[in-house]
Amino acid sequence: MFDHFLSLSYSGLATAAIILVPLLVASLVVGLAVGIFQAATQIQEMTLSFLPKMAALVAILYLAGPFFLRALTNFAEQDFSSLWRMIGP
Repeated sequence: MFDHFLSLSYSGLATAAIILVPLLVASLVVGLAVGIFQAATQIQEMTLSFLPKMAALVAILYLAGPFFLRALTNFAEQDFSSLWRMIGP
């Protein structure tokens, strides 16, 4: 029983990492590029760093959204099927 919960938590963390790592990397890269641009031009506008990050995240979600949704549905399907196997006769 404890092994079952460990395997579920491991697969949940792996699924979360699969979904979050591309979003975090895109935000990091865009933030770094905007930071370099702001340092070079000495423009210190807060919205200049926020809006490109949001645009990058929306673009990643648009492009990789079906993959993220498949990963989430696969995790939920495995979670529920293993729960029924554990509870069932």
